[in-house]
Amino acid sequence: MNKKFVAVISAISLIAGVAIGAEVRDWHEIKAADRHIDEALKELNDARAANHYDMGGHAAKAEQLLHDAKHEIHDAIESAKTH
Repeated sequence: MNKKFVAVISAISLIAGVAIGAEVRDWHEIKAADRHIDEALKELNDARAANHYDMGGHAAKAEQLLHDAKHEIHDAIESAKTH
């Protein structure tokens, strides 16, 4: 489960970085990254519940970073809509 969790977080970080760093012409494409973050948050919460453990505080930090990524993606979408 840890390898899957790390893979999901890594993929989301990459997607968010690309989404934020690149010029956005079709903001609908970025919505897919937002959906992936929602999926990662669900899997993270499922893992925490199944293990009854917050993984040394790392799960909480990962959750915060995912929420930060969602915020940045939302801002990128809003910016793309106005350009």
